[in-house]
Amino acid sequence: MSPALLPPSDELRRVLHDEVHARPSARIALPALVTYVAVLNTGVSRADDLTHLRGLPGQQDLHLEALSGNFLRLRFEGFSLKWERHSEFTRYSIVQPLPADLQASGATLDALQPAVSADWLRAIPGRTFAAIKVLMLVRETDNPGHAYREACAWFDDDAVLASTMGGWHSLVLADFQLRDSGFEHVVVIAEPGMPPSRAGRVCQRLLELETYRLMALRGLPVAKALGPMLARAETQLAEITEGLERRHVSESALLDALIATAAQVEHATAEHQYRFSATEAYHAIVERRIAELHEGKLPGVQTLGEFMQRRLSPAIATVSAAAGRLSGLSERIGRISALLRTRVDIATEAQNQQLLSQLGEGQQTQLRMQATVEGLSLAAITYYVVSLVAYGLKALKAEGWLPISPELATGLAVPLVLAGVWWTTRRIHRRFFGH
Repeated sequence: MSPALLPPSDELRRVLHDEVHARPSARIALPALVTYVAVLNTGVSRADDLTHLRGLPGQQDLHLEALSGNFLRLRFEGFSLKWERHSEFTRYSIVQPLPADLQASGATLDALQPAVSADWLRAIPGRTFAAIKVLMLVRETDNPGHAYREACAWFDDDAVLASTMGGWHSLVLADFQLRDSGFEHVVVIAEPGMPPSRAGRVCQRLLELETYRLMALRGLPVAKALGPMLARAETQLAEITEGLERRHVSESALLDALIATAAQVEHATAEHQYRFSATEAYHAIVERRIAELHEGKLPGVQTLGEFMQRRLSPAIATVSAAAGRLSGLSERIGRISALLRTRVDIATEAQNQQLLSQLGEGQQTQLRMQATVEGLSLAAITYYVVSLVAYGLKALKAEGWLPISPELATGLAVPLVLAGVWWTTRRIHRRFFGH
């Protein structure tokens, strides 16, 4: 409802206003362990997620309306769980506090277990594409290099990436290795007294960085699989273009080849264009998240941003190249189609001109034949008229009214009858044909 002093609110006002608050980051008090699992939700409904969430302690009365906003945070004794649903995937984040003396206890990240049961975690609806354990600790030294060496003990190898964040309020370590447990490991060493809200934002950026990196890479297998088809289509279009230059290649054969190639390209575009567009969008988010880290570099250690740019950029370039080739093929098909249509139009025009020429010749012949027929018609009509005149003259001679012989009179009447028939025929022509 709108306040009394305002006009009625637009029906989308509340939804659009609340979108900025749709997925708030968690408040994380250090030290803490964040267990994060992201699953593809193709074929998974909100009802499936609800059924699974009801398996948590005290959530048997949870209703579907609670999941309608694509975000839900549940609080339990000793941990909290955040559920987020996106267009292609669903994320589960479990935040649990850790004892303050954890670093001195000699524990390992693999040994730190989520607060939920393994069976519940394993039964999450969907297919896992990202799983990360984020260990967030309070630093015990103001020396970044010393803090880095101590934090490396949480990893199994020496290929550990590290970046300072926001100057030196946090140190982030990761190796982007997929372990036998299915998890990646990230360690965050934060300054003493870091507010829980800032710790939550730091964790959320790191989790989103890896999530969107993996989602962006989903276009790479598609781009590689399309390579042979794109090469064939490019070759076929080159052959069709060459055929346009050869007059002996029929337009129907070129059209059949062009339609077959266009069908392949349009099918690939319809099937994979969304994946390529999604890759571009996800990569843009990755770049923004890297920028938001405000990374600082430790001597001799590769930063997370450098690793991402070096390893991710070639893959994204491959996807962009495939998308560009696919788009370029569509444009080339359009241009070749226009050229082929022009060639068909020219051929049709030439055929029409030839047909018109043949029709003109036929008309000339017909006119000549008509003139011949008209001449014969004049002779025939004159003959019949003269015959009638002859009968009349003979009758006049028999009665004694004709002083000359009928034959002579008939011969004298022939030119007059012929002239009369010709004059009558011309009048008829002028009346009906204008000439």
